[in-house]
Amino acid sequence: MSDKPEKFIDENGIRLDGRRVDEIRPMTVEMGVLSRADGSCYLEWGNNKVLAAVYGPRELHPRRLQRPGEALVRYRYNMAAFSVEDRIRPGPSRRSTEISKVSGEAFEPVVMKQFYPSAVIDVFAEVLQADAGTRTAAINAATLALVDAGIPMKGLVAACAVGKVDGQLVIDLNKPEDNYGDADLPIAMTEDGEITLLQMDGNLTVEEINKGIEMVREGCEQIFAIQKAALLERFGSAEEEEVLEDAELQADIMSEEEEVSEAAEEEDDVEESDDIEDIEVAEAEDVEVEEAEAMFEEDVTEFEVSEEEIGEAAELNEEEVASEPEGEESTEEEGEKYEQ
Repeated sequence: MSDKPEKFIDENGIRLDGRRVDEIRPMTVEMGVLSRADGSCYLEWGNNKVLAAVYGPRELHPRRLQRPGEALVRYRYNMAAFSVEDRIRPGPSRRSTEISKVSGEAFEPVVMKQFYPSAVIDVFAEVLQADAGTRTAAINAATLALVDAGIPMKGLVAACAVGKVDGQLVIDLNKPEDNYGDADLPIAMTEDGEITLLQMDGNLTVEEINKGIEMVREGCEQIFAIQKAALLERFGSAEEEEVLEDAELQADIMSEEEEVSEAAEEEDDVEESDDIEDIEVAEAEDVEVEEAEAMFEEDVTEFEVSEEEIGEAAELNEEEVASEPEGEESTEEEGEKYEQ
């Protein structure tokens, strides 16, 4: 006999577990639960119970897997044998290998791997109890475990799923909706809205996919709020208002620094223009001096004489000087005669 319910949503828009179509299940988070791990997080989301642990950055073995320019983020998703009603075979499977691959790639845009070349960051996500949406719950827990380990990240990552039951889109599917629904669309995204993981099981139209992404974005905003509250509880005793005030103060300081830098750039531009004008004036003065020197040289050349001309002029002057006394003596003699 099938356990599929006749209807997933009643006439009032209420689902089997009492939620509305756009409402996520209750989530509780506890960080730092494992003392031997560099970072850890325990998360309960509905009936899902997930434990995430981060080890590293540490040296990667074998060395042939090392990346010279960045670290390797190695993500391992696993479901415990007792996590479901029917005991599953322990160890890796095709499903867990696939989820490990796509979940690890969901952190590629946010983890700053360039700070740890040739190292490895191991992320382990262990599902202790499963109730639909385990891969998204594991991503939410792994995000906080990475932060708890002090791994530099550009931002948080949140994950949620949207599905289709009774011809209607619902967010964060529970177990009956996941098992007997028409479609399942798990999505992970950053705070900026960048999608880092998207998978689909079932059939959805383009309009339904677009609407489902918007529903997931609203659900992830609620998850981001829960994650930030857990981080504040873990790392600081300040109230959220004080944190926001500090952030606003830092933003004001940054804006003032930008204004000062802009003013300094304007002053530099003015000084450069003044220097250019001084250079132009100096060049103009040099040009005038060169022109004057050229004119002076031309005027001097008009008065230049040869050595022969100088010699002839000197001889003429000597002859004139030599003839002048004789003329003076004759005039004196004539004067004496006239007096007598």
